[in-house]
Amino acid sequence: MSRRTVRALWMRSLAATLVLLSLACDGRAPDASWLGEPDRLAPGVEFYRSNEATLVEHVGPIAIHLLRIDPAAARVASVLGNDRVLDAEAVLDIARRHNAVAAINGGFFNRANGEPLGLLKVDGDLVSDTPTARGVVIVLSPPGGPTELIFDRLSARASISFAAGESDAEHVVPLGGVDTTRERGKLMLYTHRYSVDTDTAPTGTEWVLDGDPLRVTRVRPGSGSTPIPRRGVVLSYGGLDLPPALAALSVGTEVRVKTTWRSSFDVPAETLEAARHIINGAGLLRRSGVRLTNWDEESLSPTGFVDARHPRTLIGVDRAGAIWLAAVDGRQPDYSIGMTFADLQRLCDRLHLTDALNLDGGGSTTMVVRGQVANRPSDLIGARPVSDAVIVTSR
Repeated sequence: MSRRTVRALWMRSLAATLVLLSLACDGRAPDASWLGEPDRLAPGVEFYRSNEATLVEHVGPIAIHLLRIDPAAARVASVLGNDRVLDAEAVLDIARRHNAVAAINGGFFNRANGEPLGLLKVDGDLVSDTPTARGVVIVLSPPGGPTELIFDRLSARASISFAAGESDAEHVVPLGGVDTTRERGKLMLYTHRYSVDTDTAPTGTEWVLDGDPLRVTRVRPGSGSTPIPRRGVVLSYGGLDLPPALAALSVGTEVRVKTTWRSSFDVPAETLEAARHIINGAGLLRRSGVRLTNWDEESLSPTGFVDARHPRTLIGVDRAGAIWLAAVDGRQPDYSIGMTFADLQRLCDRLHLTDALNLDGGGSTTMVVRGQVANRPSDLIGARPVSDAVIVTSR
């Protein structure tokens, strides 16, 4: 072979390499050939199934169900089971009730009563706060623009402030929780998202707040299960002896509710306040193109959670801006063994995800497509009722 021929072949190879590099870096959608042809559910919403064994290093079968969503053609939102914190519901029923094109299960929750276990904001309302910073996805959905997802590690705590007493002194009282079971010696806040009433025992004291700005309209000592006003809230203290600040909280007092956010990636508080939805997860996998592995910051157990194989649910964004939702079946050795976080990272690589979050998984992992459950949930009784779901609707 002559030097001229060798040089020509080398130049062709170099040109081909440069083309591939440009395609990999120009923000185009990832190569989906390993996924096969999609099932187009609606404009901008595509459904894929895959049994790509290389994602789990050939240790067993795997079944993956994926949705690719154009954020300009469809909306993504968080909704509560039966539209209440205290009422879990199957993803299938949530999707049908909201006429969703598709849906997956959302954040972690207490299976005993359906309460969210992490940060959750639904349609502009904070319905669950937490002092522990864990992975979340923040959903911005402007009326005239595409849906935008921001990924973060986030915690939030709420407090109230009011002026009362003879000196008209300013009191600041931290809240023990939002829309969660009352604890003795703590002040809780209940919104209309919780239930029709506070579902509390007939002890302690509860204050009904209504109006704009919020003012105390009624004080109920020793009376539980206070009805929650549609446009107001109820404060509830679990204990017989009120702290001095709360003893001064009387009818007519104006009360301000404040949320203090702590963002690991410096997302502005104004953005968090404006977000329509914030969904909790456990395990932020990617953030702005950076692969993350420091899950000890989220207090996640390596043995039982990170490195174990489980059914998994994932939400992410690829470098072309498309939103991906994934449901990975598991705990079924002859069908699908599930994924570790290392496997999820390989899935993120294959989809070219720049941002990704592990949502609730295990028996909760459910994907609904066209009004039917598309995956095989691992619970023997079928799809598990969940506290909240992520729904996809056409614009």
